[in-house]
Amino acid sequence: MVSSTRILRSIRQTRSELTSPALSSFHLTISQDIILSPVEGPRSSTRHPNSNFNFNPPRDNLANTTNQSSLNLDATRCFGTGSPIYEAYHDEEWGIPIHDDRHLFELLILEGAQAGLSWETILKRRDAYRLAFDNFEIEKVANYDEAKIAELLQDEGIIRNKLKVNATIKNANVALAIQNEHGSLKAYFWSFVLNSQPLQTDFASMNDVPAGATPESIAMSKDLKKRGMTFVGPTITYAFMQSGGMTNDHQTTCPRHQACKELSKT
Repeated sequence: MVSSTRILRSIRQTRSELTSPALSSFHLTISQDIILSPVEGPRSSTRHPNSNFNFNPPRDNLANTTNQSSLNLDATRCFGTGSPIYEAYHDEEWGIPIHDDRHLFELLILEGAQAGLSWETILKRRDAYRLAFDNFEIEKVANYDEAKIAELLQDEGIIRNKLKVNATIKNANVALAIQNEHGSLKAYFWSFVLNSQPLQTDFASMNDVPAGATPESIAMSKDLKKRGMTFVGPTITYAFMQSGGMTNDHQTTCPRHQACKELSKT
C-alpha cells in the first residue's frame, strides 16, 4: 500500500527538481497534451452510429455549482469566452471537486484518449464513448474480451486506436486493484493533494499556471505507471487533477475561482 508519507516525500522531491523555465507558463492548447475535461450539453437522446436504440447520456452530479445566471463571466472568464463549448466547460465543470469513482475513471480515460488529438475531437464523442464503454463502469470495462475489443475498433463513434482501446481495459484492471487496495479511486487520487483537499493555487493570471506538470501530477503519473497504467503522463494527470477539482486553477479574478473554493468546503 502506498502510504501518504511516501507520496508526500515523492512530491517534495519532485518539487525541488522543477526549476525549468518551461514550467513557468500555462498553455491552454486544446490540440496538445493538456487535456480539458469534456462538457455536458443539454440532456437529449443521442443515436449512436452503431446502435439501434437511443442513448440518453447520464448527467454527472454537479450539484451546488454557482448559478451562472447571476454572474457575468464574459469579461473575467479564465478561458473559453466566445466558444459555447468552452464557456460551458469553464463555467460548469473545470475545477469542481469530483469524488465519484466512475466519474474519475471516465475523466482519466477520456483525457488519455485525447493525446495527440484536439480536445474537441473527444468532446464531440463523449456520448459515444459512454455508450461504447458501458458508461465507464470499471468492472465491466476490465472484463472486455477480444470480441469486445474487435467491436470497439469498428466503432466510428470513438477514436479507433488499438493502443488507446487496450489501455482503457488495462487501466480499468489497475483501477480495480487500486480500489481493492485503497477502498476507492477517490481515496487514492485525492491522497496526492495535501489533506485530500483541493489545492487553492490563487493564480492571478493563467500565465502563472504551470505549463503541463506539477509535483503532485508527476508523483501521480509515476505511481500509476508503476502500477501498469498507460496514457497517464504527468501532463495528462495534471489536467485530470484540474478537471477533477483536485486543484483550483481558476485565476483569482474569475468568479469561478471563489465558487470552486466554496465547493471544496462542502
